[in-house]
Amino acid sequence: MGDLIEEWATQVAGAELSSALPRRWAHTQGVAQRAVEVGQVIGQDAGLLIAAATLHDVGYAPRLAVTGFHPLDGARFLRDKHGADERLARLVANHSFALLEAEERGLREELASEFPLLEEPLLVDALVYCDMTTTPDGGRTTAEERVAEILGRYGDDSVVGRFIRRAAPEIFGAVGRVEAALAAQPR
Repeated sequence: MGDLIEEWATQVAGAELSSALPRRWAHTQGVAQRAVEVGQVIGQDAGLLIAAATLHDVGYAPRLAVTGFHPLDGARFLRDKHGADERLARLVANHSFALLEAEERGLREELASEFPLLEEPLLVDALVYCDMTTTPDGGRTTAEERVAEILGRYGDDSVVGRFIRRAAPEIFGAVGRVEAALAAQPR
């Protein structure tokens, strides 16, 4: 699944985000770059991780926003309009502990039944790591700074604020596990 899925993902995400949401596109490109860097610990699924990183926020595209919950809207778009690989759609649907936000939005059952979480912890953690160590402008950051930035942008009492506070321990755990896997790699 290597370069072809990565190229396809870049074309799809670019078409949906680059003009409509240039800052989101910058974030997406940064997340994809983190995925390239993390690919060594993922092995044969590195291309899948890069594609998921590239497409994780495609559901923010205005024309795709059906429910207003970008992980679900993006995964449905990839599945229904592009016949995307099931694992890719499930990664996009569940990126960065989306099930917790789905619960805040009353969409948990829909998300969980349509796109069950992959039973591939390192792959799931790697996508969290890539997303949560990338600023909205595509730069590098720590997971702690990213969570604080999200809280500052959305506010404590918003749906996203409530979600990110609940998800923060899980996010920090996932990032820590990926950092440990990266540190264990031979130099």
